[in-house]
Amino acid sequence: MISNDRPSPYGQPRHYGAPKPPVNEDTLKSDKIQIERKTFLLTLKENPRGRFLRITEDVGGRRDTIIIPATGLDEFKKLVDEMAKASSEIPAKHT
Repeated sequence: MISNDRPSPYGQPRHYGAPKPPVNEDTLKSDKIQIERKTFLLTLKENPRGRFLRITEDVGGRRDTIIIPATGLDEFKKLVDEMAKASSEIPAKHT
């Protein structure tokens, strides 16, 4: 057996060949913000599975993305608001 042909320890078979067809997504709203050297692109999208927010961080051409289902946006916003409040209330250790 060739090492690349071993079954996945996670129980999912490896698939080689044609990639999955793209899922049709509609963009509902999109906006961009620049913070220091980072650019954040927030895009509200919808596909057959539902709505979601895609947050993409771009730092010098390197991109990382997280996706938050629309059902969790209120809870996510609440947590971000709490973190922003804590950041302004807790004194910085290094200034």
